[in-house]
Amino acid sequence: MSKKETGVKRVYTIPLYRIYWGRRSNRAKRAIKFIKRFVQRHFKEAEKIVIDNAVNNYVWGRGIEKPPRRIRVIIEYRPEDKLAKVLLARKA
Repeated sequence: MSKKETGVKRVYTIPLYRIYWGRRSNRAKRAIKFIKRFVQRHFKEAEKIVIDNAVNNYVWGRGIEKPPRRIRVIIEYRPEDKLAKVLLARKA
């Protein structure tokens, strides 16, 4: 985002431990759905949620049965587009 654009940029740690309660065969798929629901819960006015490929690759990195227990993301919300973009937060 440039300085001229108005928007919100927040860092969240999303706990994915609940994904492990269900079947093993589709955990990564459920984790992606859970991330979308998490963003929808925190940015209620967002009409479109876009998950970056880096987040998707991180969740699916160890296969469908073993997604990470938690993921740290940056959520950029632009109110003029009603778009929430989920980016992977890099470790410093």
